[in-house]
Amino acid sequence: MAHQVRVPDAKVALSTASVYPENTAAAFEIAGSLGYDGVEVMVWTDPVSQDLDALRRLSDDHGVPILAIHSPCLLITQRVWGTNPWRKLLRTRDAAARLGATTVVVHPPFRWQRGYARDFVKGIQRLGDETDIRFAVENMYPWRYRDREMLAYAPGWDPTEEDFPHFTIDLSHTATARNDALAMVARMGDRLGHVHIADGRGSGKDEHLVPGRGGQPCAALLEQLAATGYDGHVVVEVNTRRAMTAAARRADLAEALAFTRLHLAAAAPAGGGETA
Repeated sequence: MAHQVRVPDAKVALSTASVYPENTAAAFEIAGSLGYDGVEVMVWTDPVSQDLDALRRLSDDHGVPILAIHSPCLLITQRVWGTNPWRKLLRTRDAAARLGATTVVVHPPFRWQRGYARDFVKGIQRLGDETDIRFAVENMYPWRYRDREMLAYAPGWDPTEEDFPHFTIDLSHTATARNDALAMVARMGDRLGHVHIADGRGSGKDEHLVPGRGGQPCAALLEQLAATGYDGHVVVEVNTRRAMTAAARRADLAEALAFTRLHLAAAAPAGGGETA
């Protein structure tokens, strides 16, 4: 049987959050120098991450496309781009359109955002109907402290329990939630539109380890994506805060890219069948 290597159309991007405590500008330089296909911009307190003209200049200067925008929906970004969560999403959509990104990553609402949470499913469906940009809702996890568990998200931390048009799977979050990542991907089906590749050991903390350093099925997921012709983005979203030097941070991000590209190449029969 003759075989060929089949590589999907998925692009491998670097989340700008992966270079913290370095800044957004550094992420573009690192992504370009290491050979990433693009970046996902995490909109947060760094003013450059909120400045569309500055982001466009960085993209042009380093030859690194902006493939996705992560909406400012973290605890630390509750006041970035205002405090109204729907206006934040509309502003993120407009930023994606101006910068050429095809995906907006959004977390489920916090439970205390009651009005937003109540309308979230229908609102995301409506936004999806109004634009070609994917609003990909990300899986989260229960918050844990010692033996206590808090359900911080509404409708819930598992977006597959609702009817969203697109999903983001994050393998650090599946580790923290202690649930089966591949089973979640199966539930997402062809609505899986975006991947945050990272790893975790199942602790109560959201670890975002370099893929291959934890217990998540990172390799198996990437190989499955390749085998099924996945054409969304795969974004390296890892925590490099413990890197002692800039060189060590780059080494971690180079390792994550190499791991991802290696496992996105899947062996498949040439021509779909056996040959002599």
